[in-house]
Amino acid sequence: METNNYQGVLQKPLNSGFNAKSTTEDVIKGIDLSGTTAIVTGGNTGIGLETVKTLAAAGATVIVPARNVEKARENLYGISNVEIEPMDLMNPASIDHFAKKFLASGRSLHLLINNAGIMWVPFRKDVRGIESQLATNYLAQFQLTARLWPALKSADGARIVNVSSQGHQFAPFDFEDPNFLTREYETLLGYGQSKTAVNLFSLELDARSQSNKVRAYSLHPGSIAGTELGREAPLELFQKMGFVDDRGNMLPEVQASLKTIPQGAATTVWCATSPLLNNIGGVYCEDVGVAPLSFENTVTQGVKPYSLDENSAKRLWTWSEEVTGITFNAD
Repeated sequence: METNNYQGVLQKPLNSGFNAKSTTEDVIKGIDLSGTTAIVTGGNTGIGLETVKTLAAAGATVIVPARNVEKARENLYGISNVEIEPMDLMNPASIDHFAKKFLASGRSLHLLINNAGIMWVPFRKDVRGIESQLATNYLAQFQLTARLWPALKSADGARIVNVSSQGHQFAPFDFEDPNFLTREYETLLGYGQSKTAVNLFSLELDARSQSNKVRAYSLHPGSIAGTELGREAPLELFQKMGFVDDRGNMLPEVQASLKTIPQGAATTVWCATSPLLNNIGGVYCEDVGVAPLSFENTVTQGVKPYSLDENSAKRLWTWSEEVTGITFNAD
């Protein structure tokens, strides 16, 4: 029987046996991915790189599309079962080229990990006039998933894991002005709506695709030390958010709350491989489990109901098809 997570009806703990301190090594234990093929965007740095290492070590063949192929080769050197291909998430033609080449290989795709993302960036647009965080964090996921759909469908059991963020709580999706044409640009509002879009997309994608044995998930990896996510952020922004002192030193309580990279990638790997999720999808996960709904007016654990709303999810799907020019029939 098909089920969906509209309005968050499935957002209930599954007692996974893991927690915020669990690592990728804990999660992958006993799981054999021999014979499976995975694609991991952003797979050459941070939690994406850790995800690639973990899946490859479990036997999967992992394709890593990268904007900087030379950097990817350096960072992925020595890891077996890995292939590197060029792709720029800010360039729709580049996404199409990558997907076309993969489909031409005739392989089925068992795992699509849409991990790549940007944050804390100044206002910029892609060639279509789409704000860069919305283009990179969400529309690239929609386009890549749509283009790879034949390979996902042919896997006879595939999972799509879309890395979201607790930052979805910064903002709902603004259907009236998603590209900040009339409202003042605030980088965290742009980030927030892009991650809300990820949650809505995962929700609707799972509802449409499970008849084809494809399930979709979104997740918050946690606040993680040692990634490149904040490379463009000015010091003043971290000070405003209470992360650092007036000299730029991270506050001890903030440092103590951060996850390691293997802990940060654990929820991604769990969503991609856990047998507990064989019959459930469309859920938002965190700390290696299904997250609860959050009705607070502050940024806290859990997922906001507006990012699991059925009407918004369907409206976003239609908007995404119009903006990208792609008709995505996932059902």
